[in-house]
Formats: sequence, structure tokens, C-alpha cells
Amino acid sequence: MNKALSPDQRADIVAQQMTLDEKIQMVHGTGWGVLRAGDPVPAKSNFAAGYMEGIERLGIPGIDLADSAVGARMAAYQARYATLLPSTLGAASSWDTDSAFLYGSVIGRELRAWGTNMSIGGGVNITREPRNGRNFEYAGEDPILAGTLTGNLEKGVFSQHVMSDIKHYALNDQETGRTVVNVLLGKKAMRESDLLAFEVSIGIAEPSAVMCSYNLVEGDHACENDYLLNEVLKKDFKFKGWVVSDWGATHSTVKSALNGLDQEMPGDENYFNAPLKKAVEGGQVPEARLNDMVHRILRSMFAAGVVDDPPIRSVVDPFRGRDDAQHIAEESIVLLKNADHILPLKASASNSIAIIGSHADVGVLSGGGSAQVDAPGGNAANPKPGGSGWTEHVYFPSSPLKNIQSHSPQTSVRYADGMDTAAAVALAKSSAIAIVFVSQPMQEDMDAVTIALPGNQNALVEAVAAANPNTIVVIENGGPVSMPWVDHVKGVVEMWYPGIGGAQALANILFGNVNPSGKLPVTFAKDDAQLPNPVVPGLEGLPATEPTQYHKVAPFDLRYTEGAKVGYKYFEATHKQPLFPFGFGLSYTTYAYSGLTVDDTKRTVHFTVRNTGPHEGTEIAQVYVALPAAANESYKRLSAWQRVKLAPGESKEVTLPLHPLSLTVFNTDQNGWQLLPGDYTVTAGPSSSDNPLKATLHVHP
Repeated sequence: MNKALSPDQRADIVAQQMTLDEKIQMVHGTGWGVLRAGDPVPAKSNFAAGYMEGIERLGIPGIDLADSAVGARMAAYQARYATLLPSTLGAASSWDTDSAFLYGSVIGRELRAWGTNMSIGGGVNITREPRNGRNFEYAGEDPILAGTLTGNLEKGVFSQHVMSDIKHYALNDQETGRTVVNVLLGKKAMRESDLLAFEVSIGIAEPSAVMCSYNLVEGDHACENDYLLNEVLKKDFKFKGWVVSDWGATHSTVKSALNGLDQEMPGDENYFNAPLKKAVEGGQVPEARLNDMVHRILRSMFAAGVVDDPPIRSVVDPFRGRDDAQHIAEESIVLLKNADHILPLKASASNSIAIIGSHADVGVLSGGGSAQVDAPGGNAANPKPGGSGWTEHVYFPSSPLKNIQSHSPQTSVRYADGMDTAAAVALAKSSAIAIVFVSQPMQEDMDAVTIALPGNQNALVEAVAAANPNTIVVIENGGPVSMPWVDHVKGVVEMWYPGIGGAQALANILFGNVNPSGKLPVTFAKDDAQLPNPVVPGLEGLPATEPTQYHKVAPFDLRYTEGAKVGYKYFEATHKQPLFPFGFGLSYTTYAYSGLTVDDTKRTVHFTVRNTGPHEGTEIAQVYVALPAAANESYKRLSAWQRVKLAPGESKEVTLPLHPLSLTVFNTDQNGWQLLPGDYTVTAGPSSSDNPLKATLHVHP
């Protein structure tokens, strides 16, 4: 208990006192517990997704591993409360490391209030497959942006003396066939895309654990993959924490142990309990390897403070959580279209507003699966006792209708649910403005068949837009969607899954109390045909009528032919014009860029951003780099960005370091990053497709 010693020293002292049985006890969980009806629940568990028994005689507490991608899951089980934050994909639209840290701190402090000491959120899988059911849990398509934001989010969790986790390692970029798909991707492309996101986030967060994924990579399951776990994660990334399996993702004892897995969850597969003890006693797994597993877990517990400062149960502050969620949502909402300056709305007694669709009278949509937070009072669209079902579309009690009404109390605001198109059209015709809410429910275990909105929503928007020339569409979605009606509406607002403060944030944006500043962390294609895979791999030829069966497919190989060209890089390399590009987002004011210079020695850029419009606003200035011809790349890379807050007419000078890993290629022969000599084209501007400034970085041999 000497805090002057390092976490590694303290872990060694404890491990030296442990018996073989106690060491084995630390490297597996106790079973599914509350996740599966009828399973035993350990007496000291805090009813989380997983539990590791502590070593009471040595003062080592148990570990409660809580699902908490966008807020703590399973609050209803113990009549607890948890703040629903905006989706992490939505939060990534802020491009704000401070907001990311706040996001994690909300999760950390609420888990502490529950008495729980580990979060297993931290998703950083990039958006290779835009129809992936879990994209809302991740941070977009660019590895440096996603890695930076996720790393800072996990630092926020860690700041509350709660252990953190980054997942799903690696290449778990779709849910279809997630337990049987064998992902094929060369090491160079892997390191420059998916693994780069993990490298950046792990370098920032130094997380307690990394969760290995269900899928196979180049023929080996991710949780027993020597290249991923030993060679890259532990050797190249210098990761000091432990590797925990996704639930049920362990497939062997000896191979998993030797190839880098440190802890089996939930533990009832029986690989890392008695069979591991037998393998250690028989010499198949060296005892030194078991000691390494235990050391990694113990040192992470000391580093996070869960031994010295264990959580003490208290009451979650829902109002503070709501305010934080609202702040994050206000930075996350992206204005995609604003023809004729239809927004911001004016509070006026002469106006009338039609609110149509997506249960906007009562709440906002949330994402499902293991990221599903229980709604206070139950699903606002379908109230019933108990927690949320795995496949239920859960709406949180943050009413767009009520909040829009409160911003303009003299305005007639009426609602139609959109199920009856004729009724919706009639309401739209009799209103000055029509706001149509459309939704795309997404969740773990299944992918969307298409980026098109489900049901009759596209037809509903078209009908309303034909009836009312002042139609605005608000989108609640887990990933990119197509918009065949985009030319027929005046405004498009991307709200994502906005969290418990979502309607308040939306109303502030719609009425101009907050100037929108969010920018897309992912490219929006015009349709599925523009994607590298027009059909989700594994679903070819299958009917689209049984979404719960999407992950129950025969084993198959999935070769990512686009390589490292993910998202905007793919669109640029193939000369395709998307619906909305990566980094795009409008404001109620305008900005001008000037004076780009590059310092070859420091590898920094300098330029000026000026607010040329009538309102205060925050611009997300973006810097991209195209590598020399020797890199053989036909696309540019995001290298730096900054949120710049400006009053009307104000200018600010911006100086940014270029991210070192955005300038390098991975050399597989040298197993390392290589800076190529030559001329690098540096551009700066408001999005990946709008870079008015251009300069050259010279790298000499």
C-alpha cells in the first residue's frame, strides 16, 4: 500500500504473495451473471456485465466491468440512474478533445457513484462499413481523429479513478458474421488505418485494458492472434495493461495464453480456469506468462487508483449529467443544409410549425445492444416496467415538440406521428414550417442492409416537402444515411442519437441560441452503390427480412480491397462525389481562410481564420497532407485541426503541429513508420473537400 512505489512495483509485491489458484482466479470472469437469466451472481458483484473475484486477503478488490459506451448500462436492474450521452459518433462531430474528456468523466463519475470500478466502453473501430450496427459507438472514419477523441474520452474515465478500456481490437468493422468472418488486410494497410486508430488512442489514454474482438484476422481469432496482441499491441504500442476478451470470444487455452490474451470474459467458456491451471502445471504455458497476465491486471488497478481510492456508492446527479450531455450535443449537431437561411427560426406568434415523425412529441432515439442505457421512466415511446430490451428502439424523455414550443410560446406547434402520410401532409400544408424527424435505429448484433432510411420515411419527407416549401429534416441516426429528397427540402440537421439533453440542444440550435459548429466525422455517400461494398459482406443474396439473423451466417473471408483508403480517402481516390464530405458542416455565420505557411523544421502550419458573417461562431479548421509521389497514394490525410471561436469580424491566427503519423508510411520490411523525403502538399480549410489554402512541406533526405 506504499503509494510512493510505481504501479509495476506494487503489482510485483502482490503477485509474489499469490498462490497459483489466486493467479488463475484473476485471469477469468465468474460467468454471465445478470446478463443471462438463471446464471449465478457473485455476492460481491455490482451487477455489471462481468466480474473478476478479488483477493481479499491481499487487499485486492474485485473488478466490475460495466458496459458504458454512451453511458452506464443496466441502471434499471438496481433502480439506478445513468445519463445517456450523445452517441460517440455524434460527439466526434465536435472534433473537441475537451468535450471528449468531459464525456468520459461523466461515465466515470456515475460508475463510481454506482460502486463500479471499470468501464468497458472506448470503441475506436473506424467506419469502414457505413452500415455497421455499432458505428454509433465509435468515432468515425479517420484513424487520427477517432484515436485522438477516443483516447481523450478514456482519459476522462480514468480521471475518476475508474479503469478504462479500448475496443474492439481489431478490424471488427461490421456485425454481420462478426464471430465467423475472417478479415484479410495487408499489414501496411492495417497499420495505416484500423490499427492506427488504436495506436493513437492507446498512446493518449494508456488504458487499463484493451478488449479483443470476435472476428478472425488473417486466419486467427483476434483473441488468440499473435501478430495483433503480442507483436503490435504489446511490443510496438508498448501497451502495459491487460487484454480482455469480448464476451465469449475466447477459443482456446494454450494458444490464447501464449499469443497474448490475459483475461477470459465472462469466464464460463472454461479456458482460463482449470484448463489453464493444468497447462501451467504441465509446462504448456510457462508460469512466467501467467505471472505476466496477473501483473498486467494488478498494475492497471494500482495505476487507476481503484485499490487506493475505491468507489463509494452515492446518488448520481442527473441534472449535472443532463447539462453535460446537452453541452456535448450542442457541439455535436451538424447543420448540413440551410437554403434561403431558413434557420435559425424566429420566435413569432404569426408562425406555425408542424412537427412530424419519429416520436418527436415525447423523446429522442438512442442506440441499442450492449450500449443501451435505460431510459428514466422507461421508453418514452412505449412505457413499460423494467429495463430496455436488446432489440427495442428506446426513446429518451427529451421532447423536441415541447422544447421547440418553449422557445416560441406564441407559435402554434402541432404534431403528427407520420404513420398516416395524408395526415402529415395536411398538417404540413396548414403550417408555415414543417420539421420532419426521421430515424435510423441501429444496434449491436446486426447491420443495416442499406444506408437508406428504413420504412416509408423517404416517401414521407418527399410528400411533406411537396406540400410545404419550408421543410426542414432532422435526422436521428447511428451512421451515414442517404437522402434522395435533399434537393427538395430547405434544411437538413444531423442530430445523431443526441442523448438526454438532445431536444434542448436541438431547440437551441434551431432558434439560434447556439450557433451550430459540428462537422461530419464520416462521409455520407449518395447511395449504397458508391460504397466499396455495395452490399454488406456476408449478406449477398440473403433476404432483408430477418435482421436478427444477419450475424448468423456461414464463415467467410472478407478482403478489404480498399486497403487504407477508408471513407474520404476512398472517395477522393476513386473520384466519387459523396452526398456530404468528411469534415463538412455549416454555420449561421461564414469564415475565410488566409496566409498558410509551413515550417519545414518544426513541421507546423500557420494560417488565419476570420469570421466574415454576422454571428459569433466556432469554426473547425482542418489541415490535410498529401504525401510525396513515392508514397503511391491518391488521397490526402487529415493531419491537424482546431476549434476556433470568433466574434463577428474577428480574426485569429492558428498554429498547429502536423501529426507525425499522418506524415509517415508503414514500412513492413522495417516494421516501423517511415518519413519519406520529398514535397508534401499541405492544405487547410473547412472540410476534406474544401481546402482553399495550399503550401508545401519539404522533407529532405
